[in-house]
Amino acid sequence: MDEKQSLIVSDAVDYKGFPVNRSKTGGWVPAALIVGIELCERLSTMGIAVNLVTYLVGTLHLPSATSANIVTDFMGTCFLLCLLVGFLADSFLGRYKTIAIFASIQTLGTGTLAVITKLPQLHPPPCDPSASQNCKQANGFQMGMIYLPLYLIALGTGGLKSSVSGFGTDQFDEKNDKEKAQMAYFFNRFFLFVSSGTLLAVTVLVYLQDEVGRSWAYGICSVSMFTAVLIFLCGTKRYRYKKSMGSPIVHIFQVIVAAINKRKMELPHNDAMLYEDPAATSTVDHTNQFQLLDKAAIVAEGDFEKSVSSAHNPWKLCSVTRVEEVKMMTRLLPIWATTIIFWTTYAQMITFSVVQASTMERSLGAFQIPAGSLTVFFVAAILITLTFYDRLVMPLWKKWKGQPGFTNLQKIAIGLILSTLGMAAAALVEMKRLSVAKAVGRSTATLPLSVFLLIPQFFLVGSAEAFIYTGQLDFFITQSPKGMKSLSTGLFLTTLSLGFFLSSFLVAVVKRVTGSKDGQGWLADNINYARLDCFYGLLATLSAINFVAFLVCAIWYKPQKPKQVQAMETTTNEGSAAEKC
Repeated sequence: MDEKQSLIVSDAVDYKGFPVNRSKTGGWVPAALIVGIELCERLSTMGIAVNLVTYLVGTLHLPSATSANIVTDFMGTCFLLCLLVGFLADSFLGRYKTIAIFASIQTLGTGTLAVITKLPQLHPPPCDPSASQNCKQANGFQMGMIYLPLYLIALGTGGLKSSVSGFGTDQFDEKNDKEKAQMAYFFNRFFLFVSSGTLLAVTVLVYLQDEVGRSWAYGICSVSMFTAVLIFLCGTKRYRYKKSMGSPIVHIFQVIVAAINKRKMELPHNDAMLYEDPAATSTVDHTNQFQLLDKAAIVAEGDFEKSVSSAHNPWKLCSVTRVEEVKMMTRLLPIWATTIIFWTTYAQMITFSVVQASTMERSLGAFQIPAGSLTVFFVAAILITLTFYDRLVMPLWKKWKGQPGFTNLQKIAIGLILSTLGMAAAALVEMKRLSVAKAVGRSTATLPLSVFLLIPQFFLVGSAEAFIYTGQLDFFITQSPKGMKSLSTGLFLTTLSLGFFLSSFLVAVVKRVTGSKDGQGWLADNINYARLDCFYGLLATLSAINFVAFLVCAIWYKPQKPKQVQAMETTTNEGSAAEKC
């Protein structure tokens, strides 16, 4: 009987809603099916994003700064939608349905983009780059037809990003030592799949876009995502599904409203006098931070419904556990805020760095490297860093410190340092590129300077992403309450969104402050006349200041974990992924 009971995963059900058998569900196989969707999403989104700026400049004849902002706004919207869709996943749809629905939307978006880029009526007439001043820019209708599929893809990406990682971790039971150890490796391997999709995007897909045709490349994206959806649905019977715990956003607002309404009440001297739900299977210990929120747990007259025995009104009275869960989410915010700037530096790798590459010598024998494919060094840095960390650092760190690798906050710190160095390297390389442009003539289409000089900035920022992405993902999933995983994943992904939007904002401000009526300035329409090195230097300075702020927030942060209150499980289930920090 005990052996049979040990095979049951306590907080998960199967696709019919029945308790799940550990031996028949979950684990690496279902997790791999889920991650396959993410691989195809990266193939589509990054395959479009990294080479979109060349399409906007070369085919739609838009200025480079405008094109860069269109790309960063598109990427920012992708990740901003994660928060909204994360709310829908936690509250109504569940992660499984969210993935299936929004993967289908992404399939539709890439298919539509393939058709639109094929039709000559939907872009301006071809133009000789040497006579760019006479080129006709895309009109409002043509731009609208490009925006339509782009933002369908953004909606699909938002839905997938909010739920794929959370649904993947649902396949492992934190209360089981073996599966908990497997989950520690899941984040690195998840990101390895993500990077593999990006690698295919920036090599094979970008090459197809430039040499075969964009419509063919985007059509391949659509077909691959459709295939991934079918494979994902095949695993329906093997997945573990976590029970919905209600809307996390509603729970947060309930605590805030109750605390505000009781703001004039005095907190009791004894914490035990604060209300706790007697039916809760797990609780969170009371902490002294954010004491204003504690007032939501003060029992007052009228907090309990008169018509229902012992039922309390959640808008008037919240349990200590509910209050502490809101505190847990609040503690994430300083770390959240200090990781935004990294994604602003990341944005330069798929915008201005690609424009830089288009002006440099890209020949490799008889082969001409597509400008967008330079991001292969970015992805290669991610894969090399992850492999080095997984195979060498983690085993050595476990022997030396007894821990399976760096903590999530340590990973983020390493990433912030590397990204700052990456922007400094980018500024130095751009100074060299501009000196060559000045010597041979700024109107020269291809400068006699090897494009491989851009490798250091791609490599440093790529290695930074390997640490920051895995560190952020681990931090936001393991340090959030159980019922708010999709919401916290969405919160993490808003750092990407805000980083891209911050890039658009900085570009607009710098262009306005340093620009002139004839299109010159730091971000001139022709980057050979620009001072992109100054812009990169500005980002390096902001990144250094941000790193200091992150260190302060990381020292301030204190993790918290729930505890089981069931008598049989109190001693065995007290462990939590929060111990990783």
